[in-house]
Amino acid sequence: MQKELKQKRRTVLAENAWTTQTQFRTMCALPLFLIILFCYVPMGGIVIAFKDYRFADGIFGSRWNGLDNFKLFFNSDEFLKIAYNTLTINATFIIVGTIAAVALAILLYELTSRNLTKIFQTILITPNFISWVIVAYMVYGFLNPRMGIFNVFLNKLGIESIDWYSKPNAWPFILTIANVWKNVGMDSVIYYATLMGTDASLYEAADVDGANKLQKTKAITIPALVPLITMLTILKVGGIFGGDFGLFYQVTRDVGALYKTTDVMSTWIFRTMRTGSMGMSAAAGLLQSVVGMILVIITNTIVKKIDSDMSLF
Repeated sequence: MQKELKQKRRTVLAENAWTTQTQFRTMCALPLFLIILFCYVPMGGIVIAFKDYRFADGIFGSRWNGLDNFKLFFNSDEFLKIAYNTLTINATFIIVGTIAAVALAILLYELTSRNLTKIFQTILITPNFISWVIVAYMVYGFLNPRMGIFNVFLNKLGIESIDWYSKPNAWPFILTIANVWKNVGMDSVIYYATLMGTDASLYEAADVDGANKLQKTKAITIPALVPLITMLTILKVGGIFGGDFGLFYQVTRDVGALYKTTDVMSTWIFRTMRTGSMGMSAAAGLLQSVVGMILVIITNTIVKKIDSDMSLF
């Protein structure tokens, strides 16, 4: 009798498990299909990077030219400038953005009122859903050469207006501010969620030992965030040779005078495509992806040697 009951129980559990897995697979089917359709199927176009592409002949009808597109890209006068701008600006985004998000998450965690925390989180994550086109107009409202808020303020102080769109050296800082403002809220929520899972007894023990808030932050809060900070940084390193096209193209209004410090891989590829140089733009895009993959592998390998628990794979 007991054996029969156990057998029936196993059968019921197996049926429930199969039902749950079926529901899970059904739920994942559409996202997986969309990923395959929009991320993997278009990868067939990579062959353009190795062809002398002509619109009349199409992708597969165009003549193969080996690595000529890559050679043209590496030998171009703009390659070093674009690579430098892309790496330095994106590295600044990662460093400044991470520091700001962690600091904001700690401040939110220190709030005792749940209602205030929810209000501040809602306010902070709102910019993440605003298009870069809207942000570009907001930035233009501040930096307009004649009627911008900053220039109006400077005029009231007796200082002449500044034409910000002809000052390329100022734009790495402006873009960093815009990027942090838009993304810091969402990043801080991720770190805040990690802090909410931290063992409260650690803080209670620190209180018993007489530790102040700064000491608790150094000894408990930051170490609790280090694994997540490491993993997110590894993922962000994968895009360090790319760049958010909307940020670099829309916010700068594609002003040629700013190319010296704001022209990155994504904007250069876009302008190259507009001139009809599909082969060279495809080669640059492929190089961008390959470098990102290599950087992720290298970064993950270094982290794994330091602490294997914090690596992605």
